Amino acid sequence: MILIGSTALGGCATKGFVREQIATVNSRIDGMDGRLRTVEGTSGQALTQAQAAAGQAQQNAQRIDQINGRVDGLDQQMQQQLQRQQRKPRG
Repeated sequence: MILIGSTALGGCATKGFVREQIATVNSRIDGMDGRLRTVEGTSGQALTQAQAAAGQAQQNAQRIDQINGRVDGLDQQMQQQLQRQQRKPRG
């Protein structure tokens, strides 16, 4: 009977052992939580920068469209002037 009782009790974890294991796990969780907060902060900054860059790119595209329109207008004027010069009889 004593042999059976000692074998059964030998497989049980003590409160101290469980607390020690939980403390180890909790410290690892705290470390991961800190890393996660750092990553969240970094990703938030990256998102803000990406949104700002997208806005700037959109503004640049609008400016390019405006400049293209102006260049097309100037090109048209030059073509018209060249055509007028070619139509005029030379002296």
